[in-house]
Amino acid sequence: MTKTKTIRRGLLAALLLTTTTAPLAAQDVTLRLADSLPVGHYMTTGVGQPLMDGTVEATDGAVAFQHFPAQQLGKAKDMLSLVQSGVADIAYVGASYSADKLPLSSVAELPEAFTTSCQGTLAFWELAKPGGALDQAELAPEGVRALAVLVLPPYQLFSAKAFTGLDEIAGWKVRVTGAPKIAGIQKLGGVPVSISSPETREALSRGTVDAIAFPIGSIKPYDLAPHIATATQGTNFGSFVATWMISQEKYDSLPEGVQQALTEAGEAATKNGCEATDAAASADKDFVADQGVDFVDLPAEDMAKLEDLMADVGDEWAADLDARGKPGTEILQAFRAALRDDM
Repeated sequence: MTKTKTIRRGLLAALLLTTTTAPLAAQDVTLRLADSLPVGHYMTTGVGQPLMDGTVEATDGAVAFQHFPAQQLGKAKDMLSLVQSGVADIAYVGASYSADKLPLSSVAELPEAFTTSCQGTLAFWELAKPGGALDQAELAPEGVRALAVLVLPPYQLFSAKAFTGLDEIAGWKVRVTGAPKIAGIQKLGGVPVSISSPETREALSRGTVDAIAFPIGSIKPYDLAPHIATATQGTNFGSFVATWMISQEKYDSLPEGVQQALTEAGEAATKNGCEATDAAASADKDFVADQGVDFVDLPAEDMAKLEDLMADVGDEWAADLDARGKPGTEILQAFRAALRDDM
């Protein structure tokens, strides 16, 4: 064993000896992190990579990662099961892609009173972090633990067709994910089509959908601009919740020092991700406009109509979950309270 290797192991051993259950000799740990994001996607550079880098740094390199991006281990809808089954140790899980098991986690996808990523992210983190209301109601029962989260800024509508008002959307096939955004599009007379982000480009290019509800920052990574003619601005068609999860069983199997490193790196990555997303918003919009996409301001009466229609989406979402025996109203109220506290 080299002198450098011996020193590194000694440093990790000192970190791990904070608990009587830690091994007497430190062992290297390699964790598999999976996601469905394109290589270089801003969610990876903003959250996933800082989570890995922070953990490696805190453990002096004794924890290493194998990163499997771009659906290498499974599709977006498979990420939760990959963590639960142990195929991946950590995975990027989109709440709306796992709505059958994580319906409450879509609370931050509702068109609620936040306009920036950090407003939504920090409020959602209060619920999703270990011990939070969402963790207790949904994540822990599924055997998973949130290490980091990201809530995107409000979605806009991007259309392959030119349009100037909401009435034109009636009858359109619109790509959406998750119950909140599905409900919103239905209120406008659109036909929701649920497909994952990696499938969106093909759907637009083939005319499978007429429009998409999407975050501005994801247009470039998925190369969607060539298939878009018109986009809204200043509207709120809901959002998207991303979580980086580890199974509780896997977390409990790790030495305490590694647990602490993951927890602290995840908190830092959560803050970094939302701040980077908000900081890039203006440049992201400029890029899309430079590709020939026309941003339209909806008429004042349309904006008022949209606000009225979306105002009831949250309460209806909560009532539906209540009827299914889920604490929808409790989680919605907790999210709204967290939003007020963070603003």
